[in-house]
Amino acid sequence: MAMFSADNITKTFDTGSTIITVLKDLSITIEAGEMTAVIGASGSGKTTLLQILGTLAAPTKGEIYYEGEPLSKKSPREISLFRNKNLGFIFQFHHLLPDFTTLENVMMPALIAGRKRKEMSRPAGKLLEQMELDHRLQHKVSELSGGEQQRTALARALIMSPNLLLADEPTGNLDSRAGNLVFDLLHTYCREHDLATIIVTHNISLAARLDHCFTLDDGILQRE
Repeated sequence: MAMFSADNITKTFDTGSTIITVLKDLSITIEAGEMTAVIGASGSGKTTLLQILGTLAAPTKGEIYYEGEPLSKKSPREISLFRNKNLGFIFQFHHLLPDFTTLENVMMPALIAGRKRKEMSRPAGKLLEQMELDHRLQHKVSELSGGEQQRTALARALIMSPNLLLADEPTGNLDSRAGNLVFDLLHTYCREHDLATIIVTHNISLAARLDHCFTLDDGILQRE
């Protein structure tokens, strides 16, 4: 049984005058510890795919399964709890909260889930140490470089110890040095913790370092 899978996913949007099909009957399977890249041109549907896999959007047709259980059977509250517990997200634009410190930003998903600040301070600090940011714990977002902000976002995505990490262009907004550091830290963590990972990227050399690579073209997902 696959840890996580999408079966025959189709996504359409009704503009009122026409139906636009963004994803066409695609399937993908993810096992624990596997790192998978999805590449494709801008507008090919990569972000839409990631939103569906992350339960942030519903497919028009098809089903998402977690350990064999169809997620469409869950209530909105159950889906929200599932997402908070099992999924981690990294976005190209990190979406950190500017009024909070680096440490507080990393703790935020756990605090939202009802964990105590005192309980989460140590694991958040440990993650930031792994991200080479232990000297930045009390700095505000505006005091961090772009690479430091993205590493903070990576630590935030990992604070709940997710089973699946979804990353949307995690290095796309960074220079090559900062991007390589973010990717190296992400790659190392996922290998050490047997974390299933899907990375949407334009970076072909980054994609080549992962276990699997798919191309999304005209809504159709094909293995490289």
